[in-house]
Amino acid sequence: MIRRITIIYIFLLLAVSVFSQQKPRVYVDAADLQEYDESLGKDIERLIGNVILRHQSTVFYCDSAYLNSASRNFEAFGHVHIKVNDTVDVYGKRMIYTGDNMVANLYDSVKLVDKKTILTTEHLTFNRNTNIAFYDVGGEIVNEENNLTSKRGYYHTNIKTFYFQKDVVLINPDSETYSDTLIYNTLSKIAYFRGPTVIRGKESIIYCEDGMYDTENDFSKLTKRPRISNAEQIITADSLYYNNNTSYGRAFGRVQIDDTLHKVIIRGKKGEVWDAKGLSYITERALAISYDDKDSLYIHGDTLWMNFDKERKAKKLMAYYKVRMYKTDLQAKCDSMVYTMNDSTIRFLNDPVLWSGKNQLTADSISVITSGGIIDSLVMYNSSFIISRDTVENFNQIKGKNMVGYFVNNELSRIVVDGNAQTIYWIRDEDKELIGVDFSESSNMVIRMKDNELQTINYKFQPTEKMHPEKEVTPEMKRLKGFLWFEDIRPLNKLDVFRVPEKAVPETE
Repeated sequence: MIRRITIIYIFLLLAVSVFSQQKPRVYVDAADLQEYDESLGKDIERLIGNVILRHQSTVFYCDSAYLNSASRNFEAFGHVHIKVNDTVDVYGKRMIYTGDNMVANLYDSVKLVDKKTILTTEHLTFNRNTNIAFYDVGGEIVNEENNLTSKRGYYHTNIKTFYFQKDVVLINPDSETYSDTLIYNTLSKIAYFRGPTVIRGKESIIYCEDGMYDTENDFSKLTKRPRISNAEQIITADSLYYNNNTSYGRAFGRVQIDDTLHKVIIRGKKGEVWDAKGLSYITERALAISYDDKDSLYIHGDTLWMNFDKERKAKKLMAYYKVRMYKTDLQAKCDSMVYTMNDSTIRFLNDPVLWSGKNQLTADSISVITSGGIIDSLVMYNSSFIISRDTVENFNQIKGKNMVGYFVNNELSRIVVDGNAQTIYWIRDEDKELIGVDFSESSNMVIRMKDNELQTINYKFQPTEKMHPEKEVTPEMKRLKGFLWFEDIRPLNKLDVFRVPEKAVPETE
């Protein structure tokens, strides 16, 4: 019996010991005056003057306090200061501390200082177990050059990370950020955005719903359909990366660049930009659209490059490899193309073929000059050839070294042929009955047309010209040397620019 009582007693002592270890008391390390006041309640001590309290490793300072030793709760007043650790201090005018869960609620001009990071608010809850501070009445954080405000926030002092919610505003010398939710690490100085976010820089505005911004190294990575806009351009993609230090950026997935100044839209699935060099490109189903109130121009190539000046105003649009173009009154294919913005000139290079109405135009290179979205003229360099179909088997043809074509109402009205000019024309009367086939040669000639029909041919020097009846025209005579007909590869509509023609070999003589 005695042995049994002894064992029970030992267990009770152990339980009390464990309970004491689990619930350490609050120590009064200093106070000018320490007294019990029953009017305040049972077990309540009044501490006045230079009060220092200690609970586990946390030290509390204040002008006065009411301490309940039994519950280990206390209320502190005046110059309240919590010494959390070597780097974290919390200040306020009043505090209620609950010893069981080690939670302090500070009120009035509250300030949390962690080295160079300062958080101010009117009410702060600090959990000593987790070392997490929380506010929901609005707060401001200052960290070197960054100033941040929000209605609600958490600060995890162990990992130096803030979690901000509702009306978040981050301001630094380079930008202003407005967000619904923002996470900021004071060590890495990286901000993470969750929810609708707007970043206003000196020259651009960024919108995103998810992403990060490194305030130290000045680069950002944005997802969930972000958008970057400035005075002349709007860039949208599924995800964007941009480094302000290197002026380099990348875009992925449904990339679109809107140049509002020149009314040009560029689309693709992948893009890169080098601002310092004034270059950017888009690839993978790349498409450029030059639009106006009357008509739009669609250009596709394996890769589209944009060249712009220091003010990010577009200078040139360049398309490379398997280039195809569609406009209601003009279509083209070539291997490379350059569109110069300031003079509205499009240069087609490397085996270009253009179609205008019934006419097919080929040369070593072709330049098209537009004005207000309307074709004004074109220049064909070397091995110039214009073909239009008369019937299924027969073609009108103009051949020469160089040519200049002039347009009226988007139709060829005059063609100047310079050097080795040759023509074959099937001449018809007003009832479309065939009169004969006209063959002419001259060093230079000027051809006038109306409704895509030949009107007159003027020769600068003595020509060689002869008209034959159809029965005298042999198959060999019907086509000039170098004749090639590319009907099957002509883009038929704006979506057809993506088509890869199955028939690679053109119809020849």
